[in-house]
Amino acid sequence: MNEITLSRVIEASPERVWQVLTDLERAAETLSGVTSVQLMTDGPYAVGTRWRETRTMFGRSATEEMWVAECDPLRHTEVRAESGGASYVTEFTLTPLGDGGRAELSVRFGAELTSPSAVTKVAMRLFGPLAARATRKALEQDLTDIASAAARET
Repeated sequence: MNEITLSRVIEASPERVWQVLTDLERAAETLSGVTSVQLMTDGPYAVGTRWRETRTMFGRSATEEMWVAECDPLRHTEVRAESGGASYVTEFTLTPLGDGGRAELSVRFGAELTSPSAVTKVAMRLFGPLAARATRKALEQDLTDIASAAARET
């Protein structure tokens, strides 16, 4: 799994979508795949914001430490994580549509092994396609959840 890119048109203003996307305190309520979020920094969503996110995939719960690496409010944010010898990058890009009452939210997820052993390389060949499908499904659900929350509260 190297990269997955998805997008969705959301029936809400870009400001509202950005608000939902960056509201880490309510992420566990908004995103059905996330069971908890523990903020590690104070202040508004910005470069350097860190948190621990617990998500359920493959029927198992896993907690990852994440941080904001880039932030251009109302336009783009990049979130990074490192775990188990892999580096993960999730980028969200927000594009206003029409009169400002709709927006397109795109997500690009990338994963790269940072120091793969021979066993890890074999495991990725065997299980990589399954992991990619599960990740795509989780990202699709995240976009659906963000769209629902943004539309519900406009």
